[in-house]
Amino acid sequence: MKTKIAVIATVLVLLPLAQSASAEVPAWIKTNAGWWADGQIGDSDFVQGIQFLIKEGILVVPTTSVSGEKSDVVPDWVKTSAAWWSDGLVSDDEFVNGLQHLMKIGIISVQTDSMAEDTVKSASVESSDNSKVAALQAELEACQEITKAYKRLDCEKEVKEKLTLIEYKENSTPYNVGPVTFYYPGVEFEISSSGQALLTVKMLAENTGSSDNVALSCTGPAICSYDVTDGSKAYKYSGMDFTNGQIVLKPGEAKEFTMLFGPNIGYGGTTFEYDSSKSYSFRINEPWGSMNIPLDLG
Repeated sequence: MKTKIAVIATVLVLLPLAQSASAEVPAWIKTNAGWWADGQIGDSDFVQGIQFLIKEGILVVPTTSVSGEKSDVVPDWVKTSAAWWSDGLVSDDEFVNGLQHLMKIGIISVQTDSMAEDTVKSASVESSDNSKVAALQAELEACQEITKAYKRLDCEKEVKEKLTLIEYKENSTPYNVGPVTFYYPGVEFEISSSGQALLTVKMLAENTGSSDNVALSCTGPAICSYDVTDGSKAYKYSGMDFTNGQIVLKPGEAKEFTMLFGPNIGYGGTTFEYDSSKSYSFRINEPWGSMNIPLDLG
């Protein structure tokens, strides 16, 4: 069943907002918007899907403040607008600005960037009392004093990657696959209100064994070095955050990635199915190494 990945589309000409968006919308989301507009996806799954996509960075929407005019009902006209966007009749920017309106009235609720940064910093500090973490926190604060935006962001990115690596190493199980170490902290798993099983796999991959760059490859559901298996059937992803089909790791570099398994998005995808009697594994099958990492979904 097509569920949580569903997304909303709205028309900005009807609802102009003060803050315009520079849209970064994956093309496959248009299909999901059409499903929702046609009634194949429920409102609850639709909203939950948007929140997940924004939270995981798959769908980029500028931070939007909630106004006093809150609502708990998705307006009927939004479905019509979703169909227009799915058919290419309105732009991606208009689509994203429509999502901002739904965030403004409280229908979509996601963690802001500043809240996420605070969470990363506090979690890192709580997970370790060593001097290295304290030094990195001080370094991060120094980065935030830089006035030029690009230099500040580059500085913060490097420090945050180091903090993330420390947190993963302290709270994850490491798996060595060829030249890459995968740090697995556990999965997020739930059954949606419509009965769709939703599995989120988040890992950190570090190039620990090669003096050359190592690439993690996934160009689409049908051509991807990563999937989930129950031992007899393979499940292809519903969403992922690989850039241009690859994550390239320089020697000693570590990067986080997220993959969602749920509804079938097409392009060779599959619908994820959960059976409590079966054991599931996250399967890695790269030219430089392979492994099945057990997933605890019980």
